[in-house]
Amino acid sequence: MFVESPLICKDVIEEREYQAAIARSSLKRSTLVVLPTGMGKTAIAMRVIAEVLRTRGGKILFLAPTKPLVEQHTASLRGALSIDRIAMFTGEATPPDERELLWRENQIICSTPQVIKNDIRAGKFTLDEVSLIVFDEAHRAVGDYAYVDIAAAYKERRGGLVMGTTASPGSSSEKILEVCGNLGFEAVEIRTEYDPDVVKYVQDIAIELLRVDVTAEGKEVAGPLRKAFEECIADIKSHGFLKEEEMVTRRDLLTLGDQIHARLQGNEKNFHLYRAATGVALAMKIDHAVELAETQGLESVRNYFERAEKNAGSEGASRADRQMLKNRWVKEAMAKALGTQVEHTKIARILWVVRDQLMRKQDSRIIVFTHYRDTSEIITRELSTVPGVKPVRFVGQATKGADKGLKQKEQVEIIEKFSKGEFNVLVATSVAEEGLDIPSTDLVVFYEPVPSEIRTIQRRGRTGRRRPGRVVVLVTKDTRDEIYYYSARRKEKRMHQELERLRRELKQKIFVGEPSGETFVTARPEKVMEHLRQEAREKVESAEVRRVDRKGQTKLSEF
Repeated sequence: MFVESPLICKDVIEEREYQAAIARSSLKRSTLVVLPTGMGKTAIAMRVIAEVLRTRGGKILFLAPTKPLVEQHTASLRGALSIDRIAMFTGEATPPDERELLWRENQIICSTPQVIKNDIRAGKFTLDEVSLIVFDEAHRAVGDYAYVDIAAAYKERRGGLVMGTTASPGSSSEKILEVCGNLGFEAVEIRTEYDPDVVKYVQDIAIELLRVDVTAEGKEVAGPLRKAFEECIADIKSHGFLKEEEMVTRRDLLTLGDQIHARLQGNEKNFHLYRAATGVALAMKIDHAVELAETQGLESVRNYFERAEKNAGSEGASRADRQMLKNRWVKEAMAKALGTQVEHTKIARILWVVRDQLMRKQDSRIIVFTHYRDTSEIITRELSTVPGVKPVRFVGQATKGADKGLKQKEQVEIIEKFSKGEFNVLVATSVAEEGLDIPSTDLVVFYEPVPSEIRTIQRRGRTGRRRPGRVVVLVTKDTRDEIYYYSARRKEKRMHQELERLRRELKQKIFVGEPSGETFVTARPEKVMEHLRQEAREKVESAEVRRVDRKGQTKLSEF
């Protein structure tokens, strides 16, 4: 069953109960919509846009923070709405002298916020004719971000409607209320994958945990690096810091580094403070090398040491860079890393997992996520040797040394080719976790777990939309991989409880829309979810309703 509207193309937007309820609320009052990735924020915005144009007329301004997002939203709007007059504004795509005419001629303007802010200031046009502004990634509306200035100008227009969408609203009611105040929202609609009006549209995702061992060669490299780390920590303690800590973690080092930096900024100067500052920087570098050896692979370690040597020989190199390369244990680790070509066990596992998926379903789309660019290059190279695998590397825009980043246009082109099947495996860093509209995939592989619950959900949300999905997480035994994996699981469970708390807190200060039925926290979730899923299955089997683009979630048994 699909949405029926004179301004929405036939059989394009699936009719979903929670989307209809949120759209109705957003038409009554300016509303911030908080939904996880893949649950149809853009579909809700399209329903609101179509109804505003039908009943109020005027212009629609659809804002998104980046050029690729603007391009994707423009294409989506043109494909879903039976409206011809849709223009795209970006600094590159539309010259300033053309935008004034395009503004007058078109009903919907999709733009980056900076362009609109500059054009309003330059007097090219006003927001007097605008009936609705949609702020995508609305959580950005703090400080001096352009969204705030545009909203301030729009508040002068009486009766103007505002809608915001975000998957990451912030963890406090104060942060959400700040965004609401800056953009003029009068209501908040929050939904999670566990809400009863949502869960019937949610597909299961099979989570497969693959535990692998550190290779003997990896242990041989990590061993001396750990000794170097212990020496470094002992030196920091000898200068009066970290004395109470028996097992020093990366978080301890980051906290101490911030404290030392603050004291140095306050013009506190003494020998022990400077030595501790160098010690913290050195310990962080060595700790990073240990992580690479244990969880990434020895080629990544070799690349890391190669860059360290280059940096140490450059003008302005830090004392930590030079001291690390002089350390006897680091020298031993470097020699061992250079003396072997054995790669991490994860590489062979990824080749097997990807090949297995393509044998199950030949037209599969697969995303392999990894935290490090070096690793993404290694995985892409190794996958290209497997028959039938067409991998492509997908990284951010920043250029790091000889590793050139991808321009926004190149990113969009890669996604289009991935969607068409010219590539069937996207080997991506964090740039593919959010923002860009990447097609739903059959399999998502985590080369390593990430400790952030938001990033975990975003990675996982790339599958399980149109049909049940599959996620494979590679975890190296007895390393920080295991710590990160279980940390993210705990945080995710707590996050759902926190969103329910936010609902309660926000109700005292702003209108909050309620999902129909019992919520995840107050209900017995396993029974409620299974009952609703069964109802949905029976309905589909009897009516043969076509489902599209459905968001996935972890089974409760995973928690």
